[in-house]
Amino acid sequence: MLFDLRSRGRRRTVQGVYLGLALLMGGGLVLFGVGAGNGFGGILNAFTGSGSSSAQKQVVSQAEKAALQQTRLSPSDPSGWAALLQARWTSAGQGNDYNANTGTFTAAGRQELAGATQAWQRYLQLTKSPDPNLAVLAARAYAALGNYSGEAGAWEIEAAANPSEPKGYECLAASAYAANQTRKADLAAAKALSLVPTADRPTLQQQLQQAKTNPQVAQSC
Repeated sequence: MLFDLRSRGRRRTVQGVYLGLALLMGGGLVLFGVGAGNGFGGILNAFTGSGSSSAQKQVVSQAEKAALQQTRLSPSDPSGWAALLQARWTSAGQGNDYNANTGTFTAAGRQELAGATQAWQRYLQLTKSPDPNLAVLAARAYAALGNYSGEAGAWEIEAAANPSEPKGYECLAASAYAANQTRKADLAAAKALSLVPTADRPTLQQQLQQAKTNPQVAQSC
């Protein structure tokens, strides 16, 4: 068991895992901003500023290694896969994985994003109550990869966890339209419109109308 510390080697392993998780919590969770109210939040907002320094990239790398170790030690524990999703999402926005000048992920960054979505799928298999914050990260990873069906599935989880907030329904509608899931999109759009102030509905209606033919709207969530 992970918490059997009688073995000197096991103690070092556990210390390494939790050191990495501590680094992750300190540097990776700042990317969790979900947003609320009307309008679509920018997927790349988290990557502005000085996030590409080599020191931060090293922290992320250590966090990813620690999360991978945790999934190997306890493959049926969803927390390890949650940590891996967070670490890979964070890594995708650091160093050579993300081009801040063009606002795009490099091939290496897209590989990290693909790994993040794989961790998300495994996490979903192991938990009955997925964290809506993790769902947002998964949704944005799917969006960056152009997987709008996967994005819609993740936003559906976030929306269900926050039924009084329009944000999740707005993004669910946009991603479902991009995935040609029209029925789901129409229902989510109607729900989102019902949750925003009357004065904001024309603007949101226009955005949702654009989402029907422009997948880029889904990427702006």
